[in-house]
Amino acid sequence: MRIAIAGGGPGGLYFAALMKQLDPAHEITVWERNAPDDTFGFGVVFSDETLGGIDNADDVVHSAMESRFARWTDIDVEVDGTRFTVGGQGFAAMSRKELLQILQRRAAELGVTVHYRTEAPDVDELRASYDLVLAADGLNSAIRTKYADVFGPSLDRRRNKYIWLGTDLVFEAFQFFVKQTEWGTVQIHGYPYSDTGSTFIVEMHEDVWRRAGFDATEDQVFPPGVSDEYAVARIGEIFADELEGHRILTNNSKWLNFTTVRNERWYDGNVVLLGDAAHTAHFSIGSGTKLAMEDALALAACLHEHPTVAEALAAYQTERKPVVESTQRAAQASLEWFENIGMYAGQDPAQFVFNLLTRSRRITFENLKERDAGFAALMEEEFARHQQAPEVAPAMFQPVRIGPLELKNRIIVSPMDMYSSVSGVPGDFHLVHLGSKALGGAGLVMSEMVCVSPEGRITPGCPGLWNDEQRDAWRRVTDFVHGGTTGRIGLQLGHSGRKGSTRLMWEGIDQPLEEGNWEVIGPSAIPYGAGCHVPREATREDLDKVVADFAAATERGVQAGFDLIEVHAAHGYLLSSFLSPIANERTDEYGGCLENRLRFPLEVFDAVRRVVPPHLPVTVRISATDWMPDGNTEDDAVDIARAFIEHGAAAIDVSSGQVAKDEKPAYGRSYQTPFADRIRHKVAGPAGVPVIAVGAISSYDDVNSILLAGRADLCALGRTHLYNPHWTLQAAAEQEYRGTGAQWPVQWEAGRRKPPASRTDKIPPRLSLLREGATDDVHLRWMPPATTGSGTASGTVSA
Repeated sequence: MRIAIAGGGPGGLYFAALMKQLDPAHEITVWERNAPDDTFGFGVVFSDETLGGIDNADDVVHSAMESRFARWTDIDVEVDGTRFTVGGQGFAAMSRKELLQILQRRAAELGVTVHYRTEAPDVDELRASYDLVLAADGLNSAIRTKYADVFGPSLDRRRNKYIWLGTDLVFEAFQFFVKQTEWGTVQIHGYPYSDTGSTFIVEMHEDVWRRAGFDATEDQVFPPGVSDEYAVARIGEIFADELEGHRILTNNSKWLNFTTVRNERWYDGNVVLLGDAAHTAHFSIGSGTKLAMEDALALAACLHEHPTVAEALAAYQTERKPVVESTQRAAQASLEWFENIGMYAGQDPAQFVFNLLTRSRRITFENLKERDAGFAALMEEEFARHQQAPEVAPAMFQPVRIGPLELKNRIIVSPMDMYSSVSGVPGDFHLVHLGSKALGGAGLVMSEMVCVSPEGRITPGCPGLWNDEQRDAWRRVTDFVHGGTTGRIGLQLGHSGRKGSTRLMWEGIDQPLEEGNWEVIGPSAIPYGAGCHVPREATREDLDKVVADFAAATERGVQAGFDLIEVHAAHGYLLSSFLSPIANERTDEYGGCLENRLRFPLEVFDAVRRVVPPHLPVTVRISATDWMPDGNTEDDAVDIARAFIEHGAAAIDVSSGQVAKDEKPAYGRSYQTPFADRIRHKVAGPAGVPVIAVGAISSYDDVNSILLAGRADLCALGRTHLYNPHWTLQAAAEQEYRGTGAQWPVQWEAGRRKPPASRTDKIPPRLSLLREGATDDVHLRWMPPATTGSGTASGTVSA
């Protein structure tokens, strides 16, 4: 093959070297606009997985890299002078310049032609005369830009400001310095890369950056290679204690905003993207160099394994793109956490550190426990202390209060529509469905949305509380929960609004009934989506009736024995549609600004609270974002939550979306938790109101991680409890927890121990020989001979 490579960075050079090894007959030419000794940045970090792939593909490159690695296992987090150390992580880093030199030598040894200080020829010319054109030309890729209509790039420029620096202070571990200044929160990401230096990245929100005076050079244009010396001097002043008298090093260092690059396609004909041209991931998660070299490994392998370039490039995209997108999701969570770091300034230092470590959701409590059991134990102890809990236990099994209601644990069975009622009356199915979940150990079991009127149903199978027969049927369910379990049961009340008069879910979700239709109302005559009912705009008389229906249903719910009442103001049902500008285009006092759109939902909430006795809490479920342009945002959700709290909400149950059919949610593990986190720290937590996180939470590890980090006070799980009604008790058995937070029914006590595996006669190893250099210490720190005793921190610092 004839291969043209635009960009002589690590990704392009490594790909060239790999292809030459696979077939020396390949004719490979690289064009690099910079000189061979030009490189920007300081150190690069690699994972063991990446290094294993490099070792397998080219042991010459791997051996050269390994001889220059700084290795360590610790992460140090210093929060306003309080330091915590977490071990067992595993890092390897080296100088970016040395890495580039290794790859340059390897490419030259193998016969790759490299033109330095030379721009690549026009890509149309290259693709006509070469079999393959590799665009490794970086973040501002000219090739990606030229074929943007095919690649479909999106460039997301973020809010934080950061500057890439170095220091001759050799850190012993990965360092996070978090400092509360008079201007706001400022943080440093640092790590060693050799025996002479460390990478030193300073980051802060743009508002903090301006208040601190860093915008003094905002309009100054720095030539390539020239650094912002004013910024460097100010940083030296702010972080003088952390630098311990050491120098800050610069290399083309100036303030930047991180840009996340995504592409719908990675190849077009014989042109293919690699590294930053194809994707970027925030530096707080991983190295762009690492991702580029992984791309090179995958692309070279695909070209070697497939008979044609077209098949190889398709295979490369299929293999690599999902892996990168997973990394980008984690990186997005991480960068957003750092954008909002000031929100956590009031957290207890231990919880703040745990929050920081688990920010991307890739590291969890169990993961940390496996790596550093001492740190994990400290987190549970701190959580118990702050909750004034009677015992140290997994966070999910600590008791919690929602207003006057005390729950034995922090697990909620989320409301799930079952569409199995007849004339609104719950039957045996509901008794078994909800009863089994309560027997399964959850602290609170929520009913599905119970409709306040016949015309407020979603489907003919939805339950209600508009008559006494329904009330008495619900009483049968609550009596079982109270008599047979230590759990509590809550009632979710709602009105379907424009999403009503539809078929049962398994007969066609959101599709209008073919017969037996009833009229539906909404704030405006706007359908939920194409093919859905067009609602009649609700009149004052309609609104008065809805308020009265909620109040009457609430009274019956209290009589039926429910322990908690939740007002459903989410998921595009009537109250939710009033809140959303997507569904509400009214011009009266119930439409327009958010204050007006809140008016009717608050009228309903107030009516419910008026008829509820003081010993029962009233909560609200909201959609924190509409996932739609021009819809409600996470900032609106904070204001909505604040309004309900001011009207007496005992908890905020934070869901999202389902307000319009053509929404575009960013699904993923625990994907709605950041909304709960924001509401908890912006308004609910300071007001002493618990927040409930929901949405794709499925493991006890994720639950404990969310709670320990302070992102929510309780977690509601839906589909997980359909998969395993006894999930909470099973989680207790898995964690070897026995206590009041997970009491087994006496009839089931024999099942509280995890069943043995298929083999029980395996003899575990008892002794192992001590090998030279071996250590059981999870706290391995980078202490090269050249810096021992030079003033850097040494030893393991206990939290």
